[in-house]
Amino acid sequence: MPSHSSPFQRSDLPQPEPAPDPLILARKTEVTQHLKRIHEPILGNDIVSLGMVRNLQVVNDYVYLRLYVGRHQYALQGQVQQTLSELIWCKKVYVQLCTIPGVRITLAVSSGKGGVGKSTTAVNLAAALSRTGAKVGLLDADIYGPNVPQMLGLSQSTVSVTETPDGQRFLPLEAHGIKLMSVGLLAEPDHPLAWRGPVMHKILTQFIHEVEWGELDYLLIDLPPGTGDAQITIVQESPICGVIMVTTPQQVAISDVRRSVQMFRRVGVPVLGLIENMSYLLCEHCGEPTPIFGRGGGAQIATELHVPLWGQIPIDPRICELGDQGEPLPLKLPTAPLSLIFAQIANGLNATFGISTALEPELQGTA
Repeated sequence: MPSHSSPFQRSDLPQPEPAPDPLILARKTEVTQHLKRIHEPILGNDIVSLGMVRNLQVVNDYVYLRLYVGRHQYALQGQVQQTLSELIWCKKVYVQLCTIPGVRITLAVSSGKGGVGKSTTAVNLAAALSRTGAKVGLLDADIYGPNVPQMLGLSQSTVSVTETPDGQRFLPLEAHGIKLMSVGLLAEPDHPLAWRGPVMHKILTQFIHEVEWGELDYLLIDLPPGTGDAQITIVQESPICGVIMVTTPQQVAISDVRRSVQMFRRVGVPVLGLIENMSYLLCEHCGEPTPIFGRGGGAQIATELHVPLWGQIPIDPRICELGDQGEPLPLKLPTAPLSLIFAQIANGLNATFGISTALEPELQGTA
């Protein structure tokens, strides 16, 4: 009786990958240990722990890696070359420098879920940083809800392109001293950004590498919520030196933050701090705070994940009104409780990253 193979069993199944070469593994470990001797002086940690070294490969006697840096960190490339030249087996080190021209610090603003006020937080933080005198850019990469142009009064604007020695580049828009580029500006009004994987990857990569930002102290990237393909693309393609997580006090949001933090740590990007949004409502008559979404969630997850809690942002009805008008509250009402909290966070970032700014008089007391 003839033997027939089952139609439900594939005869062309992929063969298991060969075991990794023990010598290559040992050499990668040795390279990593050498790289951990190089410290970034401002952040006070080694370049491996900071996620600045990616795509490390050892091929025979050669080392290949990508080094993600800001404009003030170019000297680290020479330090990497010098440190790895001490390896007696290494014939040559290839370091691909990955940076956004003119940008000093790139930070991502992320959330585990939608609806926690991530984009509003990104806009208010950009406004607070701008008030300190820092040069700030904001990249709205939230493909699911690109609302930042409206919050800055630029929803009716169009993107223009300029010729540069490196080819064509997008020109960012500007409002309130903040430079802006948004994926929402590429779509017709009220039309969805229905991008699938390869198209989305290409467009997001263009937005990271093909915008003529000029000289910036900070570039804030407003990420889509969650932990999907878009977030991973942006993190892997840009020199993000850290992530700012946004949450609300309720446990549903906290659970999603936990997943997001683990995702960033898995890809080697540190989570710098946590902002708890909608923490409480201040009574307009007596000033008593009411935690209408619960209390303690931000502090709980910050302690659990060893992430500093930077601030607890109150609910302020004026933030909706001013946002619809394209006026960030920290610029319009700088002495409001919400504005003062963002001012403290902005001053803390300037101190951390060594950004020298001329603080406005009402902000000096919050430093």
